[in-house]
Amino acid sequence: MSRNIFIALSIIIALLSCKSPEARRPVQNNSGSFISKSIERNKTIFEKEELQITQLLDSNKDQAYHSSESGFWYYYNIKDTLQTKMPVFGDYITFSYDVKKLNGKTVLSEQEIGIQNCIVDKTNQELISGIRDGLKLMKQGETITFLFPSYKAFGYYGIDNKLGTNVPVQCTVTLNTINQTNENY
Repeated sequence: MSRNIFIALSIIIALLSCKSPEARRPVQNNSGSFISKSIERNKTIFEKEELQITQLLDSNKDQAYHSSESGFWYYYNIKDTLQTKMPVFGDYITFSYDVKKLNGKTVLSEQEIGIQNCIVDKTNQELISGIRDGLKLMKQGETITFLFPSYKAFGYYGIDNKLGTNVPVQCTVTLNTINQTNENY
């Protein structure tokens, strides 16, 4: 009798253990709402900044503003029509710039920043992306004023005790020299 019970239990256990595997459910269920909220917040910030920049462009009709493919606006303070060479990847350049709010209030002066030396498109340099892109539009000796939305400037971080978060800025940049290096080849 105990043998029959043992065989019956073995058959029942074998049948129950042949169940197909069941998928595990995640411990946390994220709906993606954080990403959606972040996208909406960034769109709102961009629209607000674009409105501020557009108002500045409209109020300053005496300047011939250009729009860049990188998402900023600029005008020439000093334009050199004789030079043809523009900085390319690997060129060693020297330049100076300042940072102002759109209302013209100085955040960082050219004297505070000093003369900057860099190699074009080197990622380890602490330049805002707007200036990196803007320098490639310049010729030696030119001075250009750029209007950068915050995502091309100091963005979410700002500048400690000088510039808040998500503030569009204007930078006046003078490209002093362009020297070709061996990295160009």
